[in-house]
Amino acid sequence: MKNIPVSAERPNGAPSISAVILDYGQVLAPSATPEEFGCMAKILNSSFEVFYPLWQTTRDPYDRGDFTAEEYWLKLAAQTNSSIDRSQIESLREVEVEIWSHVDQGMLDWVSQLHAAGIKTGLLSNMPRDLVTYLRANCEWMENFVFKTFSSEVRMIKPDPAIYEHSLRGLGVSASESLFVDDRDSDAETPRPRRVCS
Repeated sequence: MKNIPVSAERPNGAPSISAVILDYGQVLAPSATPEEFGCMAKILNSSFEVFYPLWQTTRDPYDRGDFTAEEYWLKLAAQTNSSIDRSQIESLREVEVEIWSHVDQGMLDWVSQLHAAGIKTGLLSNMPRDLVTYLRANCEWMENFVFKTFSSEVRMIKPDPAIYEHSLRGLGVSASESLFVDDRDSDAETPRPRRVCS
């Protein structure tokens, strides 16, 4: 992402881009590896092949804040026919935060360039409270985002149009003035800021 030009100019008289909104996972933060997911699977006495599909398909309610961390991991343990205690739940929570807490410095540099160029920057992500709490408390780069929308705080998840509208209101821009950078096609199927797949 080094030396990427920053410009808000657009042809044909269309509104210029005044805000860029980015997803977190697999945009600002690289995807966790099978080995990292395997650490969580091992705590549940499961294999990556069994654990990962379950992890993927059970995230929405957790990311929306419907469950506490303890409730979520107990439910996942039940689905893997495992029994876990409080210390194992704490380990699962810590591992998950750790594997998603590493960010792409090139992307952060680009966000800094956007910010310096006067383009508003927003962060919009489906994210459980554990990771939100960690990022807010430990990551100075968060200050480069004018407005941050996390699903577990607003109790909405992508691709609900309301969560995009919440982000736009927070930034004070319209959808036509915004660019949304995300890694999932499924999060681009309802009206919202134009997006670019990472």
